[in-house]
Amino acid sequence: MTRSDPNFSTLRDFLRTGRFASHGGFMTDLDGTAVFEREGRIYLPPSVENGLMHVRRLGRPVIANTLRFPMSVISVFGDDWHRASGTDLPLVSLKGSLIGRVVRSDSGETTFEEWHAKPLSAAEIGEVMTGVIGMVDDGVRDLLVFHYPRDWLRGELVWTPEAERIEAIAAKYRSATRVFTSDVRALHEALLSEDINMIFLLIDLPEDRRMAYQHTQRASFFTSEGVSKRSGAFDIARHLGFDLDASIGAGDAPPDDFLAAVGFAIIVGSNEVEYRGRHGTARVAGIAELGDMLAIVGESLE
Repeated sequence: MTRSDPNFSTLRDFLRTGRFASHGGFMTDLDGTAVFEREGRIYLPPSVENGLMHVRRLGRPVIANTLRFPMSVISVFGDDWHRASGTDLPLVSLKGSLIGRVVRSDSGETTFEEWHAKPLSAAEIGEVMTGVIGMVDDGVRDLLVFHYPRDWLRGELVWTPEAERIEAIAAKYRSATRVFTSDVRALHEALLSEDINMIFLLIDLPEDRRMAYQHTQRASFFTSEGVSKRSGAFDIARHLGFDLDASIGAGDAPPDDFLAAVGFAIIVGSNEVEYRGRHGTARVAGIAELGDMLAIVGESLE
């Protein structure tokens, strides 16, 4: 991108007429938007790292809004993000169901501090499990139930109906804290025994068979009613005291509905994303170009 790119002019107009410097923040999805994977490792590109430094020098908050759970964010991004932003990381996690911040103590330990959570109700868990129990009773074995307790130290738990698949599943999903099996009704009882923020149901079935069940998509995320990345954005904005209408957001996929709540939305990549910023929208080719846009924020306001 060159400095004559129309995206830059659109962003400069927003910065000139808006209140980003006094009331805004920068909120971003992580995977596919601000970070990328190479050879099994996750990287924060130098252009994005430099761009975040520009935003932080303005004294504005930088917030991650992601499907990832806190332990994953800490293990994968914690050090890089702290180096780039120079401060703790406010976090909207698990599709808006958990907000807080990733903090680093004086001793160098990185941990998560919860500010607010919206776990699934017993009825909502029951609705998901009705479909799961129906499939298991009908002989379906190729499904996984990922679930994320409010107790962030519990991490990512994965249930399978087949004990012989545990080792292979653990090897495939290395982020999982535990892969286990049990009677499916025992799983239901276990989910009801603690606060669960999100359930992710993965079904490896042909579409014609999935249609027989309540939950027809191959991969489905379940949070409490009304909870999304957008609702989480409003929750953390209230907690931190910044204005989403004066803010910049970046995302790359349909779950990034918080883009419709920010003043200026940056869509990264070529995915079909229906959301638009309230006062302006730009689309950039990739993650490196997002860093260029953030550099413009610093150049325009510093």
